[in-house]
Amino acid sequence: MRTRSVLVYTVLRLLAFFVPFGIFMLIPIMREYYWLSAIFAALIGLSLSMIFLRRPLDEVTTGLAERRARSKDERSDEEVEDGALPGPDAGSTTDAAQDRPQS
Repeated sequence: MRTRSVLVYTVLRLLAFFVPFGIFMLIPIMREYYWLSAIFAALIGLSLSMIFLRRPLDEVTTGLAERRARSKDERSDEEVEDGALPGPDAGSTTDAAQDRPQS
């Protein structure tokens, strides 16, 4: 995953919210109802990001998927299975067969 693609997507997504919010804050009635301005700006920002920020989002998600695949390849199936089983000291149950003396 590239840091640049994450940074570009984050900055563009923040701009998609703060630019409409700033424009709404220029309107006198919206200053009084700042929470309404924030809701409208969030809806506009979400719409803009869905329309225009598809490519940066795809780059970020592709990078995350590649990173996850690399980390999954590093661990073998045996290591994953061994990690899921409790160790010999963790067993709190005892077998009745182990308690009986062998004849």
